[in-house]
Formats: sequence, structure tokens, C-alpha cells
Amino acid sequence: MGSGCLKVTKYFLFLFNLLFLILGAVILGFGIWILADKTSFIAVLQMSSPSLKTGAYILIGIGALTMLMGFLGCFGAVNEIRCLLGLYFTCLMIILLTQIAAALVIYFQKDTLKNELSGIVVDLIKDYDPSNEDKRNLQDAWDYVQTQIGCCGWTGAKEWEDNEILKNKSNTEYPCSCSNRSKDLVEGRGFCSLEDPVNGTTYADWPVHEQGCMDGVEQWLKDNLGIILGVCTGVAVIELLGMILSISLCKNIHSEDYTKVPKS
Repeated sequence: MGSGCLKVTKYFLFLFNLLFLILGAVILGFGIWILADKTSFIAVLQMSSPSLKTGAYILIGIGALTMLMGFLGCFGAVNEIRCLLGLYFTCLMIILLTQIAAALVIYFQKDTLKNELSGIVVDLIKDYDPSNEDKRNLQDAWDYVQTQIGCCGWTGAKEWEDNEILKNKSNTEYPCSCSNRSKDLVEGRGFCSLEDPVNGTTYADWPVHEQGCMDGVEQWLKDNLGIILGVCTGVAVIELLGMILSISLCKNIHSEDYTKVPKS
């Protein structure tokens, strides 16, 4: 390979590794967001499945390692350090295989996650108690979901009839976050009282949304997982190109050096 082609390969590899640094930072940010978010549905997901928290740590690890590889790739390309480029290629291959394995695990575990999520939400609704400070974050997260999506319960408002507090009050109160009245949404959590309570009140008498949150939550998950998987796919493509450029540059640096050895 001529010196011109070698320079082009070197600078292309440098640019790819700048993208690594940026995309690695994005993946790292996603992982930190999953762990730090206590106000959206992510908090409910963390309680429903420990695998989500594990996945967040994996994302943080991959993001940090991708940023490190980006730095090493830039350094190795600019200075034409052959052993560093070989190490860079090996690490990229390991990261790429890890990402593929993680994607397969997420794909095959999605039904399990959905079932776990359904069970945890039903139990959350049944035991919902605004005065329980131990579960305040989880309950606030579910109130946030119902308010933002405009839904009530997992499959419908009827599930709230199983709540112990509401049963003791003969269903004369209802969850404020389910309400379709703006004045109840100001409170946003806990229970609101019916204006004209009567005996034999059921969920059908509540001024709440009839739609359950299951469909909305599934769409929310698809949208957010789509973003995460899209970013990871972009990183994987850049990693593959980086592997090709690094092994090409590594090989031709060796060839260039070999031609410079004086013949006896």
C-alpha cells in the first residue's frame, strides 16, 4: 500500500474512533439514566426485574470500554503503533460479540420480562398505600405512568377495586393519577374522593380513564428500547468498520516497515 493510502486509512480510523468516543458516551449515559431515573416507568421496571439493573451496569461497562477503545484507537492510528492496533482490534471483536450476545438475551427474555412486569404492577396496585414511605418512589413512578399515558391499572381500572384501602372505603375514593379531571391531576398521587358517593359504588362510577396501561407501557418500552438498540446497532457498525481499518492499517504498517529494512 502506498503512503497516500496508508495516510487515508489512518485518518479514517482516527475519525471512526472519534465517533466511538461520542457513541460510547451515549451508551454510558443510557446506563446511568436507567439507574438514576426514579420518576418514570424505569423505576417500576427495576423493581420488577433485577435483570434490568444488571443490563444498566452492562451498558455502563460497554460505554466506558467503547470510549477507552476510541481513545486507544485514535492514539494507535496517529502514532502507527502496530501492537496497540492489534490490541484495539481484539478488544473491538470482544465488545462486538458481547453486544450480539446481550441483544439475543434481551430478545429471548422479553416475554419473561412482560410477565414479571404484569405481576409486579398488579401487586403494586393491590398494596398501594400513599402513607407507605418505603414504597414511595415505586408508587410515585406508577402514578407518573398513569398520568402521562392517560390510563388506569394494568388491564383496566377494575384492578383498583382490589386495593385494600379502597375496599375498606367501599370504593368511594379512586386513584387521583387515574382521573380524567384536571383538578385531580394537580394532586397527582394518592386517592381522591367522589363528590357524591353512594352505596354500591364500583370502578364504573369513578371519573377515571377506562383504558389499561399495558398497551401504552408496551409502546413506551418499544420506543425507548428502539432508541437504545438503534444506538447499539450504530456502534456495532462503526466497530466492524473500525476492525477492518485497524487490521488493514496494522498489516500495512508492518509491510511498510519491512520494506525499509536494508537488504544485505
